[in-house]
Amino acid sequence: MLYRKPLNKLRNFLQKQGFLRTGVFFTLLFSIILYSWVAFSQQPVVLTMLLAAPDSPPWKQFLIKNFEAKHPGIRINLVEGPNATNLLEDLYTSAFILGESPYDLIYMDTIWAPKFAAGNWLLPLDDRISKNELKAFSAKDVEAGRYQDKLYRIPMRSDVGMLYYREDLLKEAGFKPPETFEDLMRISQALQKKDKVKWGYVWQGRQYEGLVAMFVEVLEGSGGFWINSDTGEVGLDRPQTLKAIEFLRSTVREGVSPPGVTTYIEEDTRRMFQSGQVAFLRSWPYVWTLANQESSPIRGKFGIKTMVHAPGSTGGACLGGWGVGIAKSSRHKEEAWKAILYFTSEEAQRQFTLSESYVPSRRALFTDPEIVAKFPHFPQLLKVVDNAVLRPPVAQYAQASDILQRYLSATLSGRMTPERAMQAAASETRQLLRIGKS
Repeated sequence: MLYRKPLNKLRNFLQKQGFLRTGVFFTLLFSIILYSWVAFSQQPVVLTMLLAAPDSPPWKQFLIKNFEAKHPGIRINLVEGPNATNLLEDLYTSAFILGESPYDLIYMDTIWAPKFAAGNWLLPLDDRISKNELKAFSAKDVEAGRYQDKLYRIPMRSDVGMLYYREDLLKEAGFKPPETFEDLMRISQALQKKDKVKWGYVWQGRQYEGLVAMFVEVLEGSGGFWINSDTGEVGLDRPQTLKAIEFLRSTVREGVSPPGVTTYIEEDTRRMFQSGQVAFLRSWPYVWTLANQESSPIRGKFGIKTMVHAPGSTGGACLGGWGVGIAKSSRHKEEAWKAILYFTSEEAQRQFTLSESYVPSRRALFTDPEIVAKFPHFPQLLKVVDNAVLRPPVAQYAQASDILQRYLSATLSGRMTPERAMQAAASETRQLLRIGKS
């Protein structure tokens, strides 16, 4: 019906010209329809993906360009969102809840996959990649993409908490890198007494997700746990948790950490360490590049290792990082999988790492000669990644984290006793998980 008027006009025009007597009209009409169908069928498939605006330059400059050059029938529509990861998560969540997501590729932080998978918003990927192919990635990064034994996220880049230490000062004073909480306190106080540093140890103590990431490392090193992913058991009110809190409180009480550490975020602590005032820093791999700039007072004077621990326990490193999944509502699942294969490939990750200093998720790249030439600490970093600790893979992670943040902040700042704070945190967390099951 929509085409009747224009076709009638065309018919009348051709009739006046005498074309209809020769049957050219029908040939011409067939040609127009065929051309339109071919033109439409050759339109590229467009895949939409959301990520933080500050993260977009390398995607625009080479990742997407390289992918589109290899797959001329596919285009990537990059939507730039806010820098805060919680706001990005909210945007994805809102889109999923409102109906069909406008996003085909889901670029996910490690802690999002369980929530998105539990909402039935992601496509399972187990049948698209073999176990042997997954072995090329860090085992911890792969595990972070699973929920209830199904794989929903392929890791693109990793991130992991670690302990930075002033290697030059330790050697000068005759100390080896610390292994235990006691070692760290003892070395810090010795260096402070010699006026080598103003502070022994800085960490992230403000009430936000960074506090949780830091704490799970100390908790692991104390032999404790937050939420057991297999049983759902909550361990916040156990003695090991109180020991972990006591270590952090003691750093402030004994003057090893500054009183304001309970208000610090990553950049606060990085600047203090980089200025040369601090012996030990808990932070992420990005610090290594910044602290080794030519203008840095501590360039070439520090080392990295897994977080210290209690005797008889092992050190833990909180796992971060990002990976890519496919929205279950996507109409272009096969094309989206091709994009994932490229963005998580060794070729793409190598370029991403060399350009942005990000930690890869593919194990071979930690010892890749070109990467090691630029980042000589990467072989050591792989050891830290292998000791990574995952935050609990529960669908209600955001709420569980909020509970822990509130009560942990309350006890570290002295507003509540550790026992009372953790009893309340454990109780609220158990209630949260029970509601989730009902």
